[in-house]
Amino acid sequence: MKKLENLFEGIIFSSRWIQAPIYGGLIVGAVLYTYKFLVELVHLCVTVGTIKEEVLMLGILTLVDISMVLNLLVMVIIGGYATFVSRINLENHEDRPDWLQKIDAGTLKVKLAGALVGISGIHLLKSFIGIGQKDFEQVKWQIIIHVVFLFSTLMLAYTEKVLHSSKLKS
Repeated sequence: MKKLENLFEGIIFSSRWIQAPIYGGLIVGAVLYTYKFLVELVHLCVTVGTIKEEVLMLGILTLVDISMVLNLLVMVIIGGYATFVSRINLENHEDRPDWLQKIDAGTLKVKLAGALVGISGIHLLKSFIGIGQKDFEQVKWQIIIHVVFLFSTLMLAYTEKVLHSSKLKS
């Protein structure tokens, strides 16, 4: 009976590798999004002499938005893989991100929520810039959603702080 239990537990533990193709797919998504970034950057460079400052600012905010989404993807890919699939052996790598040594599932959630707040803020800023072309009802809902993201992130961060401080006391 113990051998059957050990076999079953081995299968359960090995099932974490089912997530590996998902992280590979996210890498492909990051490449596609990088392509969109480059297309937008080239478009801005080509049209900078003829577009209004407001259009340039919206284009630059789009570049910042894409950058933040890519940062989010990198956190999910590296942090998720290292947390849920397999340890990444980067101890001696000169470019090893500092946050990777402190990452766990809770910390990853807080970082992701913080990135979502930043992305939401960029979208809100774009709406404020183009407020004449947007329906006030739509902007109002964007503000409400942003506040919900912000509140959720603060609650997640507070929960993590409480959990980590209780772990330190134990």
